[in-house]
Amino acid sequence: MKVRCIIIDDEPLAIALIEAYIAKIPNLEVIATCSNVLAGFEQLKSKQVDLLFLDIQMPLLTGIEFLKSLSNPPKVIFTTAYREYAIESYELEVVDYLLKPISFDRFFKAINKYFKTLENNYKTKVDISDKDQNPDFIYVNANKKHYKILFKEIIYAESLKDYIQIHTKEASIVTKDKISHFQQKLPENFLRTHRSYIVNIDKITAYTAHDVELGVLEIPIGVSYKMEVHKTLKTPQ
Repeated sequence: MKVRCIIIDDEPLAIALIEAYIAKIPNLEVIATCSNVLAGFEQLKSKQVDLLFLDIQMPLLTGIEFLKSLSNPPKVIFTTAYREYAIESYELEVVDYLLKPISFDRFFKAINKYFKTLENNYKTKVDISDKDQNPDFIYVNANKKHYKILFKEIIYAESLKDYIQIHTKEASIVTKDKISHFQQKLPENFLRTHRSYIVNIDKITAYTAHDVELGVLEIPIGVSYKMEVHKTLKTPQ
């Protein structure tokens, strides 16, 4: 399905340029062009719009005032000759801010940003849906692939600063994530034993006051995690 675009700009040449750029990208289409925000508002009421190219300095209302008035706006890319509105526009969480004259290279980067926002929104929805359905697996990104890992196969996970190394019997996969964020994705049978380690409780074969054993592996218990670990494992203090 193509991305449905509307252009609102009081300069005919600016509209023509953006139309020409959109025509070069197969999965975009222009469904309307408007010379003022009132006409644009009518289009937004009557059509399903995915992406709005919006000028800022226009008669009646500025593009910023118009965007603030919308209760459920589409994604927006500002197109303007004025730099001074950039900070205010980003507070409105627009996709991008294009300064006129707009080159095709800069336009194309803005479109890539738009598709990146869609990808991030989709991932968020998938994460929420997965949590609601209590899945028995997780997908992680590594080497430009999405790897499916069953929770029951995870032995432990180790923090590598901005990355996580997930250890299973068959493989070790490194993915970009913070250990605290990764922990939130795991079910209740995973235990944080140390600032750098999360273990699968079902894989614990023995434990002491200072470490847990996963077969031949010894994973340390951090001082600040000791009370919670022993409480979870029901070990007397």
